Amino acid sequence: MNKLFIITCLFFASTTILAQEQQTRKETRKQEKQQKINDLIRQDEEGVLVYSKQAIFGFQLRTNGYGAYYEKGKMKSQRNTTLFSLEFNEIKHPKEDKLPNGTGGFSFGNPYVYGKINNFYSVQLGFGSQRILGQKGNKNGVAVSLVYKGGFAMGLLRPYYIEIDDNGENRTIKYSPETDSLFKFGFILGGGGLGKGWGEMKMKPGGFAKTALRFDFGRFNEVVSGVEVGVSAEFYSGKIPIMLYQKEKQFFYQGHIGIMFGQRK
Repeated sequence: MNKLFIITCLFFASTTILAQEQQTRKETRKQEKQQKINDLIRQDEEGVLVYSKQAIFGFQLRTNGYGAYYEKGKMKSQRNTTLFSLEFNEIKHPKEDKLPNGTGGFSFGNPYVYGKINNFYSVQLGFGSQRILGQKGNKNGVAVSLVYKGGFAMGLLRPYYIEIDDNGENRTIKYSPETDSLFKFGFILGGGGLGKGWGEMKMKPGGFAKTALRFDFGRFNEVVSGVEVGVSAEFYSGKIPIMLYQKEKQFFYQGHIGIMFGQRK
């Protein structure tokens, strides 16, 4: 009887101790969770960027064209975020808007660029990092970040078409050895339109590297709103023919300025 009483007392005592320990752990987790929430609220009020993921859309003007990009980021620490991006740009030759003298070209109708033989696009898959250099300080401040990334670039060459009058017959042509004289000296009516050449694109694989400063003036941590200023470089496996009478390049170096917007979680 005494043994049964002792065993019963020990059972209830151990159960009580276990319940108290579980309650203590539960209260500790609750306090830690509340402390984390309080820290996040305080950091948000102080203008500190705190998030786990971000998604950004951006549009940019480059010194040799324009483009757009989509970027996903995962925060690794309070200052560092890993980035993955997809970017699309059109690269233009600096001589595109200038008609050389004495070429024999005439323009009537749709605008066109004399001597242009290809439209050049670049699709880029990138990997990199964003490092916060300076927090906002408050909700109305500006966070400054350094971005650097690199990766794979695919150059796409789309033939540039023009419309000409060939002995009273309207023809839409692209540059080739057979159309050389018509393309250079023919009676040009105008551009061939945006719908031409998409099924004739040629690919030039390559790589790219990009670095920039970002200025994020979004009022809340959940919103991305800012400006990016930076430089980038691209190298392709072959020379890129964009214009007649101009040197073909494999390496492109350019600056850019863009706007970005998105959200964080």
